[in-house]
Amino acid sequence: MEWRGRRQSDNIEDRRGQSSGRGLGRNPFGRSGIQLPMGGRRGGGLSFGTIIFLVVIYFVLKAMGIDMLQVLGEGNVGGSGSGYEQSIGQRPAGQSSDETTAFVRTVLAETETTWNAIFSASGEQYREPTLVLFGGSTSSPCGQASSATGPFYCPADSKVYLDTEFFDQLEQKFDAAGDFAQAYVIAHEVGHHVQNLTGVLPEFNRQRRSMGQREANQMSVRVELQADCYAGIWAKSADKEGILSDGDLEEALNAAQQIGDDTLQKRSQGYVVPDAFNHGTSAQRMKWFKRGYDSGNVSTCDTFSGAI
Repeated sequence: MEWRGRRQSDNIEDRRGQSSGRGLGRNPFGRSGIQLPMGGRRGGGLSFGTIIFLVVIYFVLKAMGIDMLQVLGEGNVGGSGSGYEQSIGQRPAGQSSDETTAFVRTVLAETETTWNAIFSASGEQYREPTLVLFGGSTSSPCGQASSATGPFYCPADSKVYLDTEFFDQLEQKFDAAGDFAQAYVIAHEVGHHVQNLTGVLPEFNRQRRSMGQREANQMSVRVELQADCYAGIWAKSADKEGILSDGDLEEALNAAQQIGDDTLQKRSQGYVVPDAFNHGTSAQRMKWFKRGYDSGNVSTCDTFSGAI
């Protein structure tokens, strides 16, 4: 992918190096993104005896002139507010110029060019999303974000959340190497932003309140496949700009294959549960990405009519 030397987006919020803050829990807006299977972990809490012990320790230290609440509070960055958020243009030294950041900024800029042109041709104005870069975990109005859950788009704040360590996972754990595979992931999440602007996501979130889990999963698949199709449209635009190199399209298609629901389920549990699909099979994801790429037209991305 020939991305170096091209325009980079300013719509980046870099939270790397910041404390993660506390998750805000689930939100009725929901979130859409590339979600990966996670191993289960039993939750736990502090026993009553432990709590009493910690309280005693706190007062002992306070009597010695050490205020642990103040000490812990000094770990937050940014003064008031959530304690983790860092405004655009105030990134930690060295991170604004690293290659991964430059790559993400460039891909985001290319999606802006594509969707600004498409919306403008229809007499509409494209409102560009913000992409949040973070390390480890951070919070969002749609819940906690981490590399384990994968990149996602939160319609509540119109932001894409991405831990760049996910790119390493994509290559090492899911056999989807290559910069264009990474670009496909970003373009897919931007596709969800387009759906938010066109009313697809709000309508889905409204309807699924009255849906059973199986029906909601089926509708979710259609939402995700449309985002794949939109990613294909961006890839077509990027190709016209002369950005694609030999093998780039194959990288994106391979990524779509590797993160299909059936492939992920086989890899994680050894068998497939179709009723649990919520992103689409590998074949479906490849099909709709390729359809968007072949046509370059949003009218071909109607995943809500007929078979998928």
